Amino acid sequence: MPTLILLRHGRSTANTSALLAGRTPGVALDERGAAQAAALPGRLAGLPIAEVVTSPLQRCRETVQPLLDARPGLRPHTEERIEECDYGDWSGRKLAELKDEPLMEVVQAHPSAAAFPGGESMRAMQTRAAEAVREWNARVERDHGADAVYLMCSHGDIIKSLVAEALGLHLDLFQRISVEPCSVTVIRYTRLRPFLVRLGDTGDFASLAPREEPGDGDAPVGGGAGAP
Repeated sequence: MPTLILLRHGRSTANTSALLAGRTPGVALDERGAAQAAALPGRLAGLPIAEVVTSPLQRCRETVQPLLDARPGLRPHTEERIEECDYGDWSGRKLAELKDEPLMEVVQAHPSAAAFPGGESMRAMQTRAAEAVREWNARVERDHGADAVYLMCSHGDIIKSLVAEALGLHLDLFQRISVEPCSVTVIRYTRLRPFLVRLGDTGDFASLAPREEPGDGDAPVGGGAGAP
């Protein structure tokens, strides 16, 4: 079965404003995110990418555009099932405000039980994304062969949930996974099992350096802004 490159969108204006963007329209890449996207064709040079699939949200479409410009033979396919989690009433709110919400503790420690007010549950998010990947695996194999490589540009929580699913991890453990903006995660699917080949690879180790203000240990809902 095919090899899937999961690409998180580049850093966005919501990331740098510490907002939980969700599906809020008009959230674009910031200056750094645009530079990350511009570097993508070079990072993926030499890989025979058969298809490009993207979340419909602006920040994902902007992220893949330089790759599409560099490879005129590729055209993007929009896939709504890999769209960001529907955070409902939480969408567009400051993460600092949400920290004290009782639901946030559930999101961190027991996400399989978390459902966002006016939005969707995290279980539903994972289910729809995994179904999309399985269908695209079959489609890419049919059209391009079992050794084909294809790319999906999506969002932090979506990618983390797909990694958990591929590794056979319960969704309650997915907050232990981290994927930075414009990072590449690669899953190679086979008849019997998937293999995680890369996880959150940016080629940049800046995020490993000690920070002046250590975090509180919680996972950044939505994926976080990455290295400062």
